Amino acid sequence: MSNLFPFLAGIYIYPIKSLDALSVTQAKILASGALEGDRKFALFDEQGNFVNGKRYGKINQIRSSLDLSSGCLSLAIQGAEAPNIFDIDKDRINLESWLSNYFGFSVNIAENSILGFPDDTDSPGPTIISTATLELIASWFPGLTVESIRCRFRANLEIAGVPPFWEDRLFGEEGKLVQFKIGEVVLAGVNPCQRCIVPTRDAKTGEAWPNFQKIFIEKRQETLPDGIVRSRFNHFYRLSVNTRVFASSEVMVLHLGDEVKLL
Repeated sequence: MSNLFPFLAGIYIYPIKSLDALSVTQAKILASGALEGDRKFALFDEQGNFVNGKRYGKINQIRSSLDLSSGCLSLAIQGAEAPNIFDIDKDRINLESWLSNYFGFSVNIAENSILGFPDDTDSPGPTIISTATLELIASWFPGLTVESIRCRFRANLEIAGVPPFWEDRLFGEEGKLVQFKIGEVVLAGVNPCQRCIVPTRDAKTGEAWPNFQKIFIEKRQETLPDGIVRSRFNHFYRLSVNTRVFASSEVMVLHLGDEVKLL
């Protein structure tokens, strides 16, 4: 049966900030508004700065898989034959030693099970994009796939059944929240997400795409939908929507296939 309405087509959790995603069929919303397990862990250097893709392109070559229920973490270098297996809770010393050896400086791993480590702590809800948006952007860069674009921009929720940049209607004038529902969860769109250097690099190798940001900005401006709040684009290197989640006394869970409705 085909879906003739906007619906949730993808849910992506990033258990360790800047490392690989998990594709899941449902996700619980925490009291903070964050997705349970998303950016629950993060890597830090000795100065307390994030060890992430903005600072270290080398992180792109780490392949990771974390079982959130068991704490079993698999880490491998891209192209390596055998992964290294750690218990993220009980084997922290060996895990941090492996990471430190790889980066060449001391790396610590921290956990925040309440909020995670979002880039935007004022709007820690899931970031949202549409499948059609990813497909259109992939067409701007011959040789890149939709999956490659998905991995570069790292949004949490993917909406299908809508045209490209449909998500741009999920924010309004500065200070005005746009409410919408996914299933029974009420969210508010806040602003279009400002991007960094991360999407310019291949998510698996760290290799930079020549003039990626310049091409993106030109195309984004050309394809900006009619009827949206253009004042929120002080520049056009923005993609996906930052959100907040309205608190509820009920347990809030997002499911694949949930209908998306503007309120």
